[in-house]
Amino acid sequence: MLQQLRGQFFQINTVLAIGMVAALSNALPGQAAEPADVQRLLQTRECAGCDLSDADLSQAHLIGADLREANLQGANLTGSNLEGADLTGANLTGTILTKTYLTNASLNRSNLAKADLRQAIAFHTDTRGANLQQINIAGAEIYGSGISVGGPLPEGELPASAIYEPNGIEIPVPQN
Repeated sequence: MLQQLRGQFFQINTVLAIGMVAALSNALPGQAAEPADVQRLLQTRECAGCDLSDADLSQAHLIGADLREANLQGANLTGSNLEGADLTGANLTGTILTKTYLTNASLNRSNLAKADLRQAIAFHTDTRGANLQQINIAGAEIYGSGISVGGPLPEGELPASAIYEPNGIEIPVPQN
């Protein structure tokens, strides 16, 4: 009898523990990408306003993707191709954009604070009004874009003519 009561007590505690974990996980604010949004983006390249926070989109082919106002905070886009993508007003805070192609992309009014753009290629990328605070551009190739070592450009201001030079600006990768 005592053994049976112990078994029932253990079962009740297990059910309660699982229920508490489930309730807490639903109560906490979501910081993960919506799986349906990730699938939609990869299939259609259209996901304006989607929640793609913390998504693993490394090596994704997102040429011409519509990501206006999307939440990509903390997402991994390492090695992805975002040529011609529209990321106007997107949240890219802390996003990993290492070795990402951003040719002719629009980052107008997007938030790139603390984004990792090491070894990214940004040719004629529109960054007017974007938050570029604390970005890492080590080893990046930047041509005709408003991304600069000195910080973001004011809204509507074009980049300095030096950025338009044929050889562009190349930031060396620090050697450890």
